[in-house]
Amino acid sequence: MNTEQLIALTQEQIPDAALAMDSADVPMLVNLLSEKKDAVRYAAFQLLQCRSAKVADVYPFWDTFCTKLHSENSYQRSLGIMLLAENTKWDAENKMESTIPTCLSILKDNKPITLRQGIQSLGKIAEAKPTLGGLIAEAIAAIDIASIRETMRKCVLLDSLRVLATIRQHYTSDAVDAFIFNALTGGVLDRNSEREMRALFSWK
Repeated sequence: MNTEQLIALTQEQIPDAALAMDSADVPMLVNLLSEKKDAVRYAAFQLLQCRSAKVADVYPFWDTFCTKLHSENSYQRSLGIMLLAENTKWDAENKMESTIPTCLSILKDNKPITLRQGIQSLGKIAEAKPTLGGLIAEAIAAIDIASIRETMRKCVLLDSLRVLATIRQHYTSDAVDAFIFNALTGGVLDRNSEREMRALFSWK
């Protein structure tokens, strides 16, 4: 696969193309994650993300994705956490055990979109590695929602609550419950969102 073929793919074609491509294309796509052209970089990411959901041959690039978490570029940080999350299911070597502290640092990211993608990714990590659920829940419960740009607070809060709802099935704590209570009563959520979240947690 070359870059011309890559950017010619439609959104509908990407899932099938990700499964049909040769494993030999994976290193090229990983390299293209640093491409300056948005269309090329994003298409490479989508193929890698879709392939990671079904095949384990992207997992060997774990350390490359870890390095991206330290990038000064927020887009690269997002790519790193999302691809790590997608490959955690293949983590037979338990690399996430040592990677999780760096993954959790994304919760202090100054870019709201990267923060949201980080929270969503941590939810996937918790699903793949339930033993890390408590650590992830406590870190999410420590997010200072008031420090987030006002226009993004509701979205970040909803992302956080959805992850906590999943983790809370097998882990909770006073800090986590306090975060949920404050989220449901703090006035950040609109009426419909609050109703949805109360139903999610079975809270009246």
